[in-house]
Amino acid sequence: MENSGVAVGDSRAQFSEAEGKTMMALIEELFPICRSITGNGVRQSLELLQRHVPLKINEVPSGTQVLDWTVPYEWNIREAYVARQDGTRVVDFAKNNLHILQYSRPIDTTMSLADLRPHLHTLPDQPDWIPYRTSYYSENWGFCLTHREMSSLDDGNYRVVIDADLAPGHLSYGELLIPGETDETVLFSCHICHPSLANDNLAGIAVATLLARHIQALQPRFSAVQLGRQSKQYAASWQMSDLAQSRQSLLQLQVLVAQSRRFHV
Repeated sequence: MENSGVAVGDSRAQFSEAEGKTMMALIEELFPICRSITGNGVRQSLELLQRHVPLKINEVPSGTQVLDWTVPYEWNIREAYVARQDGTRVVDFAKNNLHILQYSRPIDTTMSLADLRPHLHTLPDQPDWIPYRTSYYSENWGFCLTHREMSSLDDGNYRVVIDADLAPGHLSYGELLIPGETDETVLFSCHICHPSLANDNLAGIAVATLLARHIQALQPRFSAVQLGRQSKQYAASWQMSDLAQSRQSLLQLQVLVAQSRRFHV
């Protein structure tokens, strides 16, 4: 027996297992993409999600005032590494996109380890973990690596390269509007801005995508169920502002599809 496209009864577990495999495949495909609060990685991820749900991609120009926040410059990165004088790369963004301090400005120079150290970020209490660090609103540059890797670096000079752009552009977010029976709105949202983080990013994206497919198979009571995929609270602020301006309906409920062990309602 089936109810609104969701299998029930004895076949329910099999259907859930199939969906679980779909979500894991989606997570694996999204995991290598370098995402930030803006940039081509966000667009690439949203375009990938369009294969699963009819997502509308919106672009908000840099400098746009959104409530008490201003859309920042767009950041895109192509290459980043720290190398010994013989060319051996000791930190390489190509191997793991967590290695870069998000929103790092471009640089190409040679410096001593003493000068480099203030720009290296580690977790001393978790010596085998690569931390996730950002610098959205202060011009800076840096790399993230395991504390064990940093402790093994020899004194001497290192070449430091970050090939990136930080310039006027757009903030991208995805939105799916599903009409319902009333004029009230429910907003489901999740963030898409973190790079290779499974729990704190990709789990929420996968759940929201499958949730959208289920809701599309129903006849929702509320007139619009908006499933937004955006950069943390930033695009969510724009989405809330735009929703308030474009619709007279009451925002009945906002659900953040959390990328952690609990839901926030």
